[in-house]
Amino acid sequence: MRLDQNPLFRRVIVPWYDSNTACLVLLFAMLAVLLFAVAGIWVAVDTPAYQGYWWLPVLLLGFSLLVIVSVAIRLVKRYYAIHYPK
Repeated sequence: MRLDQNPLFRRVIVPWYDSNTACLVLLFAMLAVLLFAVAGIWVAVDTPAYQGYWWLPVLLLGFSLLVIVSVAIRLVKRYYAIHYPK
């Protein structure tokens, strides 16, 4: 959650976990998790012993996509707020 856009004293201190660098690191980590989930789906479908467990990598894929979309929206909003102010 970002702080007030017009602070009374100097500039806003952005928490480390909401910085652009942290968001990009999280984005790349979630892309790795997404690839891991795709590999898990592939293995679960091809291996008869694991066909009952296909839902777990699908769940992992869904959660990683949710985080990727959320962080990407946050970065795009921040980019437009900085480069195209009202």
